[in-house]
Amino acid sequence: MTLAALEIIGYRSVRRIRFPLRQLTVLVGGNGVGKTNLYRSLELLQSVAEGTLAQELAREGGLASVFWAGGRNLTEDGSFDPMYRTDGYRAGESNRLVLEAEFEEIEGFAEGPRYRVELGFAPAEAVAAFPNEVQIKSELLALRHRGKSVSLMERKGHIAWARDAEGRREVADEDLLPSEPALARLGGRPEIARLRDTMQDWRFFHGFRTDIDSNLRRASHAITAPSLASDGGNLGAVFATLRHIRQDTVDLDAAIADAFPGVELFVPPVGDYASFGLRYPEMPKRIFGPHELSDGTLQFLALAGALMSYRLPPFIALNEPETSLHPSVLPVLARMIVKAAERSQIWVVTHDRSLADAIAAESGVLPREVVRGEDGTWLEGLSQMGTFIDD
Repeated sequence: MTLAALEIIGYRSVRRIRFPLRQLTVLVGGNGVGKTNLYRSLELLQSVAEGTLAQELAREGGLASVFWAGGRNLTEDGSFDPMYRTDGYRAGESNRLVLEAEFEEIEGFAEGPRYRVELGFAPAEAVAAFPNEVQIKSELLALRHRGKSVSLMERKGHIAWARDAEGRREVADEDLLPSEPALARLGGRPEIARLRDTMQDWRFFHGFRTDIDSNLRRASHAITAPSLASDGGNLGAVFATLRHIRQDTVDLDAAIADAFPGVELFVPPVGDYASFGLRYPEMPKRIFGPHELSDGTLQFLALAGALMSYRLPPFIALNEPETSLHPSVLPVLARMIVKAAERSQIWVVTHDRSLADAIAAESGVLPREVVRGEDGTWLEGLSQMGTFIDD
């Protein structure tokens, strides 16, 4: 599966943008330009497939916090007025958040599908939603067939339909709440299930916790781990799977040696738990466990686990992976990213120009600069048609 394009309308610093993604995409920009909003938009799309969109938006402060931040028609002092909602928006005002993903191919589809979801406030008369709860206004799953767009699933309000095996429209009998995605609820239908499963397999890594209570510093349950969990909590199992199941850690060992000359990864035999440690050349008789390693070292090892695991997810997004890393380690990280892009689609969002340049030197893939102007977050060189001028 390859994610071909992403469209975002009305999310935080993003007014409207559509841009293509490649097998390896690198976005670079300074603080406050909206890089993380681009990253987070795709993470929200995954939450639609998982059925957790409403919870994710609530954790961000609700719709009033995530709508396009520019040009809002708000009360002067934010105080309550009968003509205004309690969040400061005019009653009846059209406030929408739209996310759309377009794919080049998914197994089971003749051509690449696209999925679009539109979100807004629940109307005042809604009986199955709280006043400021997110409402899914519409959903559309479609693909192009012989030059025409064919809808496979569509939802407007609480009514949804999908095509059956003969291509006929069948109204879904599921009782959809305003905040429930049809993509998640109607996942039993084969075509919808394929798209849902693909999106659920995406993996997002945005800084690993490395404090004393971090899961990275604890042994993992001894369960074979084909890929790293988003919180890195199964890192020991990921390394143990490579060492004792696949019995091949050549690339992993080389990356660690490049980043920390003379250092060796130690993965003991697995019992009830799987763990790991490092052996330093200055103290060869002692193994340093994960609870003893520095934040930067642990961060690097987690990234290695994410990018070099037994089986990579179809799509991996890294948000500011350079966090806590010494500059000398960034070329090694760049090589791991480029190598991983041979097995998975990789999206890197960074503010570190040296990392972006190192990736470009290894792969020939030039980074795209994220900028911010009066019309919100944008990418340099991106046309209004959603293509890059130099492509």
